[in-house]
Amino acid sequence: MAAVDAENPVLGETTCGSLLQQLQQIWDEVGQTDDEWHEILLQMDRECLDVYKRKVGQAVKSRAHLLEALADAKIELCRLLAALGEKTYAGIPEKASGSIKEQLAAIAPALENLWKQKEDRVKEFFDVQAQIEKISSEIAGISEHVENPKVDESDLSLKKLDEFQAQLQELQKEKSERLHKVLEFVSTIHDLCAVLGLDFFGTITEVHPSLNDSTGVQSKSISDDTLSNLSRTVLALTEDKKQRLQKLQELTTQLIDLWNLMDTPEEERSLFDHVCCNISASVDEVSIPGALALDLIEQAEVEVERLDQLKASRMKEIAFKKQAVLEEIFAHAHVEIDSEAARQKIMTLIESGNIEPAELLTDMDNQIVKANEEAHSRKEILEKVEKWMAACEEESWLEDYNRDQNRYNASRGAHLNLKRAEKARILVNKIPALVDSLIAKTRAWEQDRGTTFTYDGVPLLAMLDEYMMLRHDREEEKRRLRDQKKFHEQISKEPETPFGSTPSPARPLGTKKVVGPRANGNANGSANRRLSLNSHQNGSRSTTKDGKRDHSRKVAPVNNFAISKDDAASHISGSERIPSTP
Repeated sequence: MAAVDAENPVLGETTCGSLLQQLQQIWDEVGQTDDEWHEILLQMDRECLDVYKRKVGQAVKSRAHLLEALADAKIELCRLLAALGEKTYAGIPEKASGSIKEQLAAIAPALENLWKQKEDRVKEFFDVQAQIEKISSEIAGISEHVENPKVDESDLSLKKLDEFQAQLQELQKEKSERLHKVLEFVSTIHDLCAVLGLDFFGTITEVHPSLNDSTGVQSKSISDDTLSNLSRTVLALTEDKKQRLQKLQELTTQLIDLWNLMDTPEEERSLFDHVCCNISASVDEVSIPGALALDLIEQAEVEVERLDQLKASRMKEIAFKKQAVLEEIFAHAHVEIDSEAARQKIMTLIESGNIEPAELLTDMDNQIVKANEEAHSRKEILEKVEKWMAACEEESWLEDYNRDQNRYNASRGAHLNLKRAEKARILVNKIPALVDSLIAKTRAWEQDRGTTFTYDGVPLLAMLDEYMMLRHDREEEKRRLRDQKKFHEQISKEPETPFGSTPSPARPLGTKKVVGPRANGNANGSANRRLSLNSHQNGSRSTTKDGKRDHSRKVAPVNNFAISKDDAASHISGSERIPSTP
């Protein structure tokens, strides 16, 4: 070693060997003994040994600290990996190699990345859990401040994060659905309040202050209580709307009835068009703002009350109008009533005050309903009667046409009469079948009703029987005339006999004309186209020269307010058969 150290001074460096040589030279000059020299060298060796020992101890401690740090790093690495749900990390070698510091240097970047990843993961968990807590509190209706959620740092795996995110998505979906329901309820309440004329903001604020339009959509309450209150509010407003509409429609019906009774002019009715426009509308169809407001209903109530008072003062006029309607129904149905007696009874009831005006009108309305039912039941028979009378008119015209000796002359309109005659013959041939059908239907009607079917006061079956008998007599008369004509022609063709021996032909008897109603009126001038019976029948009706009916005969008693003629004429006497025209 001394040889090595001795070489170093050549290089101009200070080493232990050079210093020892320099020390030896000094001691030689001083004159130190060998014993002293050996003692000094031993002391120097001991001091060097202490220095090495101290350095070794420090090195041992440093290695122990590094091993502890490496162990802690490995533990932290495992903990982070477990917390993050990772089994391994790509930046860490599978097997430890190299010195301790190299191993620490290899783990340090991974730890740093994992710590950063953990911080990011914790933040993600915090955000998701915070949203979950917020939405849950909104659904629960908790308005107090929600505390920050505590993140469990022992489990920060992606699986756990996915679970929280799935839970958050479900809550967000539920929130969206609840918010959609809330907005639908709010919109419905807005429309209902508009129709009913109510304060929307006051109504919706009573449910929850956050439902006001001034707040954002996301700030509106979506709790179960809010939804329940909104639902109850909608039901209450809908029921109120239904009741108001029903009341308004009842008032409108009363208004229209009163207007019709009193012939209210259109100008006055048009003032309530906004009231009457919903008379037949359903609850869902009424959407005009203010259509069911209370002031509108009150306006209709006031008008109905006013018209009711006016109706009481005009009761006679209204009652006579209803009586006129009743008479018109019976006139169209060809049912005779004693109008004068009915009107007199109405006057007596009103003036006596023994009946309420509303009750009187109701009774007359019932009479009108019954009259309409009666007219409806007679409709089919009356239509056949009209066809029969029209056929009788054509039959009468055809007979006049056949007696016209100039019918085949080339005069103006001759071809039209010829066409009419062809059609009339076809129609006349259908008369027997038509009469038979009419008789069958009339008898069925009488059996069903238990009363006689009259036409303008005359029993229809009697009219038909008379017509069939007269038609039969007419056919017999025609047959007799044809036989007589043939006999006369045969006599005229025989050789001339001696003077005075030729029998003179019998003078033809006058034909007995039995025809139906003519187009220009019947034989006695009556314009109502009905067949009259023999004037000697009981309860029959006669006409004056000007065609007006004779009401001097006995009529049936008054029945309520419309007097119908139920006393039917008796059947025709077999001894007297006078032809009559419809």
